[in-house]
Amino acid sequence: MAELGIGLRVSTPLPLQRRETREAGPLSAGKPRAIVPGVFLVGGPEMTDPADCLVYAVDGGSEIALIDCGAGKSVAGILGNLKRAGLDPARLKTVILTHCHVDHIGGLPGILKLCSPRLVCHRGDADAIETADDSRTAASWYGLRLPPIRVDLVLEGEDEILRVGEVDLRCVHTPGHTPGSISLVLETAGGRVLFGQDIHGPFLREFGSDLEQWAGSMRRLLALEPDVLCEGHFGVFRPWEEVRRFIMGHLRQHGFA
Repeated sequence: MAELGIGLRVSTPLPLQRRETREAGPLSAGKPRAIVPGVFLVGGPEMTDPADCLVYAVDGGSEIALIDCGAGKSVAGILGNLKRAGLDPARLKTVILTHCHVDHIGGLPGILKLCSPRLVCHRGDADAIETADDSRTAASWYGLRLPPIRVDLVLEGEDEILRVGEVDLRCVHTPGHTPGSISLVLETAGGRVLFGQDIHGPFLREFGSDLEQWAGSMRRLLALEPDVLCEGHFGVFRPWEEVRRFIMGHLRQHGFA
């Protein structure tokens, strides 16, 4: 069963699915929480700002990595939630961008004013971020403007290891939602954690979406048999059987299962 079902709430109509909260207990507004040892939920529509994706932090010991950073208005809240989770924002050395959409990258200007992390994304979405493309980043949907932002580390391969402090994050290229979408895999004491931020889509021409590529990406993720899925809008799923149910449900919805 999903531990946390949080839909994206924004004033601008978006073709995103919404999932009502199944369990109100695990998350109170504004309070960060540990998912497994070393992995924390520190941002999202119920915690920081209605336009934010779910934002996760990985504690690598000497360093912290953020996986995405919200739409932009909640940087202080996200950094404050790091502190509330016992994580020093001074250790924030990496922000990994799972794809180029503004609800996932809009916090970058604010974070870069306060911290000096390296920014990581895949080649397929780097140009949209570095040119502040209003369409490909979906900034125009939200009535937001993004400045061009230089990416420090551009991932080129299909499967790469990114070192964060003392832990390794496996970066898997999972195109479909966007050309440069990536998913992340972390082996923890609480099991294999998959960060698959926008598994559900949506799939639009202006995003460069490709349903056939997406279906292949989802099969790659299923082959990993993760114990925990941290999704970007629908929440956290565990154990593996529930992760599989969630991904297979979306494959069926689009005629791939």
